[in-house]
Amino acid sequence: MKTLKIVTLFALAFIAFKASAQTDKATTIRIVEDKNYVFVATTAIPTNITDINNILRKMPGNAGGGSISLSGSSYDVRVTNDSVVVYLPYYGRAYSASPNSDENGYKFTTKKFTYDVKKTKKGGWDVNVNTKDVKDNVRMILNITSAGYATLNVMSNNKQSIIYNGYLSENKKKE
Repeated sequence: MKTLKIVTLFALAFIAFKASAQTDKATTIRIVEDKNYVFVATTAIPTNITDINNILRKMPGNAGGGSISLSGSSYDVRVTNDSVVVYLPYYGRAYSASPNSDENGYKFTTKKFTYDVKKTKKGGWDVNVNTKDVKDNVRMILNITSAGYATLNVMSNNKQSIIYNGYLSENKKKE
């Protein structure tokens, strides 16, 4: 039943996805193969939607629906050959609270990680990133389409998983 919910969430996320891709097909192929890109998050979908909606229903305006817009924010994941820099918000249940408010979302840089890429039948990629030097053993699965759209599933030992929708863009070179 839990798997069915996750599959349904992925399907709904792709149907309702409103952002336009920032890369064309050739650019997407190049930046994924070079392992040098930025995943820009446009929406967050907590996996405990029932709990989130119960809280949102009690707030003024009665907003709900399970999807949280991140438009206008600068939340992203920067991938290069030697590092992964993550700056994402977190909405959901954490199994232990941190007194440090800087640790509420996913904010870290990792230099020790595994990075596995598999080509999909439809011309996209499935990217698995497993961190080795991050506190909660963060694992990320990034599903990329050839058009540059992507869905990121982030899992850790301390928090329920969360899904982000977004798009890929080129990593700006430092000058």
